[in-house]
Amino acid sequence: MEYLLVLNDSPYGSQRTYNALRLAGALAKGATSEVSVFLLGDGVVSGLRRQAPSDASYNVQEMLRLLAEQGISIGACRTCLEARGIDDDALVAGIKRRTLDDLRTWTEEATKVLVF
Repeated sequence: MEYLLVLNDSPYGSQRTYNALRLAGALAKGATSEVSVFLLGDGVVSGLRRQAPSDASYNVQEMLRLLAEQGISIGACRTCLEARGIDDDALVAGIKRRTLDDLRTWTEEATKVLVF
C-alpha cells in the first residue's frame, strides 16, 4: 500500500508534525508499504537544519533525516520554500524541493493520503 502524508504545520507549534512523522516511520515498517512525506505551507519549516528545540522532547529534523535514510521520499513545496526564503542548502539531507505538480502525482499514486 502507498501512503502519502502531507504536513502543513510548523515543527514545534503542536505535536501534529511529530505524530505524523512517528506514523510515517511505523507505516514504513510494513513489508509492502511505500511511504512519502510532503511538507507544505509552514510544514516546510520542519525541514530546516540546525534547529535545536529546547522545550521539546523530540527533534523533528532528526526524525526527517532518519526517515530519508530509510528510503522514504520527502518533498518540500518549492513555492512555500521560496516564500520563506529557504534554499536547498538549509534543508535536512534527503529532502527534495518539489512542485505542486509533484504533489498531484504523489496524491494520484497513493492508496491513502493523510493530511496533518
